[in-house]
Amino acid sequence: MTNDATPPGETSRVPEVRSVDPGSVHVLYEPRATRVVLTGEIDAELGPDLLEAAEDALSSGRPLQVDAHHVTFMDSTGLAFLARLASRSRGRRVTLIRPPAVVKFLIETTNIVQLLDVVDEEPRPVTGADAYDDGPEPA
Repeated sequence: MTNDATPPGETSRVPEVRSVDPGSVHVLYEPRATRVVLTGEIDAELGPDLLEAAEDALSSGRPLQVDAHHVTFMDSTGLAFLARLASRSRGRRVTLIRPPAVVKFLIETTNIVQLLDVVDEEPRPVTGADAYDDGPEPA
């Protein structure tokens, strides 16, 4: 039988465990855009979900918005997700909404920022008749 208790006067040898904010991704279909909402830690563990979300969002054919204001961490998996959306969005720019400093740093350092429209405020919601207006009728 072993005794795992720390003797008096000695510090514990148990490594400190940091709080983990598990990541999530959700695709929301709005009348004028498809919004991808990212929260928590966007890392390799979320990779398969990000691939599925990218395919779902891209298949909508609508302009893409990525709401990132609740992201607490992002690694190359998240960067690859943003690059995939931007490169496959059929000529439409992807809007990155309210990215935190950690995301801004990564997209600027890797130059992915050039592929995105980054906004620090929530886009104006489209309501009423404007929600279904695709612009002027062709002549």
